[in-house]
Amino acid sequence: MPNPRSKRSSVILVIVLFGIIAMLGDMVYESARSANSQYFNLIGISAAQVGLVFGIGEFIGYFLRLIAGVLSDKSGRHWLFIFLGYGLLIVVPLIGLTFDWPILISLILVERIGKSLRNPAKDTILSGVAEDQVGTGFAFGLQEALDQLGAFVGPLIFTLVFFIFKNNSLVEYQLSYRLLVIPYLALMVFLFFVYRRFKREGLDENKKIREFRSERLPKIFWVYTAFTFFCTLGFVSFGIIGYHLKATNLLSDGNITLLYAGAMAIDAGAALVFGKAYDNRNQKSGSKTAGLTVLAVIPAMTLLLPFLTLGSSIWMIVIGMMLFGLIMGAHEAIMRSAIADITPYYKRGTSFGMFNTGYGLALLIGAALMGWLYDLGLVSVIIVFACLVEAIAIVFFVWMSRIAEKK
Repeated sequence: MPNPRSKRSSVILVIVLFGIIAMLGDMVYESARSANSQYFNLIGISAAQVGLVFGIGEFIGYFLRLIAGVLSDKSGRHWLFIFLGYGLLIVVPLIGLTFDWPILISLILVERIGKSLRNPAKDTILSGVAEDQVGTGFAFGLQEALDQLGAFVGPLIFTLVFFIFKNNSLVEYQLSYRLLVIPYLALMVFLFFVYRRFKREGLDENKKIREFRSERLPKIFWVYTAFTFFCTLGFVSFGIIGYHLKATNLLSDGNITLLYAGAMAIDAGAALVFGKAYDNRNQKSGSKTAGLTVLAVIPAMTLLLPFLTLGSSIWMIVIGMMLFGLIMGAHEAIMRSAIADITPYYKRGTSFGMFNTGYGLALLIGAALMGWLYDLGLVSVIIVFACLVEAIAIVFFVWMSRIAEKK
């Protein structure tokens, strides 16, 4: 009989290894995300175009997770989707080779497609090995903490280049993008190592490939998805915040990416705290849905974001970016954990895919609308919009809580 402590240690090791994979991935694509808005501003692209392209990219990336999730559930070939998804990150260093807007759009979209391929499969494997041993809140919280270490370190590549050359020119941006090939290569080597370790530990041997079933997902899943849709719809993305900081010359390019890196560091710590709080609520009540009450903080924090980040006070913007990090930590730790706890394993890839489709649609509509309103100088309307949709999210939260109480 296997030693329970040995089994738990193996599970924690695999969770950490997954976190390191995510950390290297974030060093690649979060670095670019911290600089894309400013780079496109230098090229002469408007805020509306930036918001629309980023929104389309997020929507495609999240919508395709539905297809990827269903296919991974049907085939059980989760690692194939993980390798393909991470492999497509090669397009990020290629951004530093062109000024051509249509090509840049294509590269941004391909990077998002790669994320859509890997995430449902990765989340399914992670939740499967964690749920019986350490709790999904801990698993996703720890992974997010390591993940955001990469999101913190990655943008510093741009910051370092800007501080060394001090010109904030297109040449410096392109050099920074090209340097991202180094963490990309490290990622692919490490991914193969983790795959071999995972198979050697035999952590998937108790998760047999089940026949794909057609039972409906529970009602609470759909209400939960609606709740997260409206929470995310009112979320001000860094694409808009970064564009605002560049357009108003409130901060230098190096300080903008440094600010983003700081927010990612807060994201990492917040993910651990929120994930632990989520698991504690579940454990104390003996119910897998009790932790959903922790989600109440998300709409409350989100509606404050435009007040803080779209003004002219640097200190308010810094506080706003700290709040941005807290919200992202809650999104990554609790929202994914909840999906694992309210859906069965054999439909989990599909569930993550459906959830992320709604999440991506919210990002598309929110980013495009806020970018358009920002171009018109209607920041006050952005604030009103955020408050309205977060109020709707609270209504869905109350509905979801009542369903959970009956379980």
